[in-house]
Amino acid sequence: MKFYLGTHRPSWLARTDVPLFVSRRVMPKAKFPQAIGSWALDSGGFTELSMFGEWRTTEDEYVADALRYEDEIGLLNWVAPQDWMCEPFMLEKTGLTVREHQQRTVESFLRLADRLGDLVIPVLQGWTRDDYLRCWADYEYANVDLSGERTVGLGSICRRQNTAEVGRIMRSLQPLNLHAFGVKLTGLESYGDALHSADSMAWSYRARRDHPMRGHTHKSCANCLPYALRWRDQVLARLGQQRLEVECVA
Repeated sequence: MKFYLGTHRPSWLARTDVPLFVSRRVMPKAKFPQAIGSWALDSGGFTELSMFGEWRTTEDEYVADALRYEDEIGLLNWVAPQDWMCEPFMLEKTGLTVREHQQRTVESFLRLADRLGDLVIPVLQGWTRDDYLRCWADYEYANVDLSGERTVGLGSICRRQNTAEVGRIMRSLQPLNLHAFGVKLTGLESYGDALHSADSMAWSYRARRDHPMRGHTHKSCANCLPYALRWRDQVLARLGQQRLEVECVA
């Protein structure tokens, strides 16, 4: 599993070679950093839909930015489409149904794929297991073979408390190369074996409630690269130890 470190600091692209996950909403307008490691672009859809109940960033704007990032920053693995999340509170915000959000997500991918090629990945949206399976069928109906895609995003899971339910959903979508957006550590421990990749920014939440690292003079390490890298190392070590324990039991 490839683990992307989520960050709201685009300058980190030039400071570390660990895979990073960066939202378009925090990207500078000019003077882009030069990436020294691979990274992926989050569309920022959750924030945009939460704020406005609709996409106000146009497709032309999104395509122009994605191509510019690929050219001027470099090492861009993939970009998410302008997808539509399906959490109940998001449906209340947009006034639409799960099916409408799914259809708009698939349509966004199809249009962006015409302009960005394989730089953009498909994303499955839904709420229940059957929702996600229907969304998979929507892609098939549009002649998109998700089983042949290098990465398939899985949306609307990061704020769920029921880890077991998310695990069941993921296992029902095998053998897709799933990317989980905004996963928790407990989730990675539970269903990480079903994932191709994942991202998390949980380190920042933890840092706001933790003491600064020794020798750091800021009030918290919520914007601190050394803290984030240490957290990432701890997560990967913990997951590695868990896998080792499973292998030993087997």
